[in-house]
Parts: sequence; structure tokens; C-alpha cells
Amino acid sequence: MLWISISAIIGGFALLVWSADRFITGAAAMARDLGVSPLIIGLTIVGFGTSVPEMLVSAMAAWAGEPGLAIGNAIGSNIANMGLVLGSAALLRPLAVRSQTLRREFPMLFAVMLLALALLWNGRLGRLDGVILLAALVLLLGWLVHQGLRERSGDPMAREYSAEIPAQMPLARALLLVAVGLGALLISSRLLVWGAVNIAHLLGVSDLVIGLTVVAIGTSLPELAASLFGAIRNEPDIAIGNVLGSNMFNLLAVMGLPGLIHPLAVPPEVLRRDFPIMSAFAVVLFLMAYGFRGPGRLSRIEGALLLCGFIAYMGLLYHQSVG
Repeated sequence: MLWISISAIIGGFALLVWSADRFITGAAAMARDLGVSPLIIGLTIVGFGTSVPEMLVSAMAAWAGEPGLAIGNAIGSNIANMGLVLGSAALLRPLAVRSQTLRREFPMLFAVMLLALALLWNGRLGRLDGVILLAALVLLLGWLVHQGLRERSGDPMAREYSAEIPAQMPLARALLLVAVGLGALLISSRLLVWGAVNIAHLLGVSDLVIGLTVVAIGTSLPELAASLFGAIRNEPDIAIGNVLGSNMFNLLAVMGLPGLIHPLAVPPEVLRRDFPIMSAFAVVLFLMAYGFRGPGRLSRIEGALLLCGFIAYMGLLYHQSVG
């Protein structure tokens, strides 16, 4: 049974990464065919698309009555995005923050975190909380579109996204990629949740810890791939912007959907341990990358510190689980 569950997780991860890439490519090409600017596509469709795996996994977990897995996936993915994803990308190549859009996204991320904390503070994530989070998501998407219309082609991120988004793809093929990607995402997320829940039960580990570790890292693979390719191609604004956007979508959509589907209790460890650690990562990343006296920059040393912080967090979870 253990090997079947492990195989389900590995297969689910592989299919999840493949299907997320097809979904994002098809959606981005479809939007470009309809005349949407590359910056708006990058800020909304690409950022939202990399969070689709987390959304579907958390929705499936809530449907299955596994609240720890649903919430742990959202919080754990954010920690993995800042520690593992950006730490690895900065180690590969120092990341310069040149986009004014990114400098506006940092404060917005903190506002989203405060909203999520306020709703989780009573120890429950109910349907009203889900409605509020999803309504805030709509407002966030509107704000991102507004930013994209203001910046147009003058922002460095616009040029980076313009080079990455498929320019020549028939609309019919783009629609097919979206449909195939979404269908495969549904199958892979269900497979992943099934395997993760089985392993948690077999090993006597809480579903929260599984959500914060195995599932969170697995659903962050699209962000990891996007940020590493952004670093390799010298597109640092995409590498960092992808993480900031994904983190906001995770808190609003990935936690909003489970609250709407199946009201659930928030494990006390989330407020006592995981949310403060996520907040600490966000503050440290802000201080490293913002650039108070000029262009911001995430150096290799700072990337190594983020990565070490993530490894230390994994060690803490292991120690407390064993204890």
C-alpha cells in the first residue's frame, strides 16, 4: 500500500507539472490571440496559472475532509516559493528587481497576508471567509490589470513576458491546450491528494505536515521551473514576479476555495508556527530585494540564506513530527 501511494504521488507530481505547463501556455496564447498585452497576461494568467495546482489540490483535500492538507498546501507553498524557489534561482544567477510593478506588488502581498491572518485568527475557515478571500482575489486581478494598462511596454517585465508568451499559435490549438491541461490537472490533483492522505495515515503523520512538505513542494514545481528558467534567460523580474503573484493567489484562491467548499477548522500549529514563519520569509525577502536606494537585487548569498531558511523549516517540521 505504501509503494502504491508513493507511486501515486510521483505520478501525480509529474502529471501536475506537465498539465500546468500546457494550461498556462494555452491560456497565455489564447489571451495574446485576443489582443491582451503581454504584461497583463504575465501578471494575471501566468501568475494565476502557476497556482492552479495548489488550488485544485486544496479543493480536492477539502472535498475529502482533510483540512490540514488544504491549508498546509497554501501556507507551505508560499514558504517553498520564497525559500526553495527564489533561493535556488538566486543561487543560479543573482536577480535584479528592475520592475516598478514588482515594487508595488510587495506592499500588496503584505496586505493580502494581513487579510488572511484576520480571517484565520478565530481558528476556522468558513464559507463567509472563503467568499471574502475570493472577492479579494477578483479585486487583486482588477488591480493587476490596471497596473498592466498603466505600465504597458515601458516596464522591463513587459518586455520579458513578451519574449516568453507564444506569439504564433492558432486559437483552436490554444483552446485545446487549455482543455487538456485543465483535465489533466483535475486527475493529477486527485491522484496526489489520495496518495498524500494514505501516506499520512500509514506513517502516523498529520495531514498538515504532509501538506506543508511533500504536497507544498510538489505543487510549487511550476513556480520553481518558471523562476529557474527566468534566471537562466536573464529575466529576473519574471522569476521574482511569478513568486509574488503566486503567493497572493495562494492565500486568496487556494485557501478561499476550501473554505467555500467545506468549512474547516484551522490547525492551531498554522497560527502558532507556519503563518509566522511565512510572514518572516516575506519580510526578509522584502528587505533583501526591494532596493530602498536604487534597483533592488537578490544576490547569491541572500539566495543561499533563503534556501538554508527553507531547509531549517523542513528540519523543524521533521523534529516536531518525530517528537
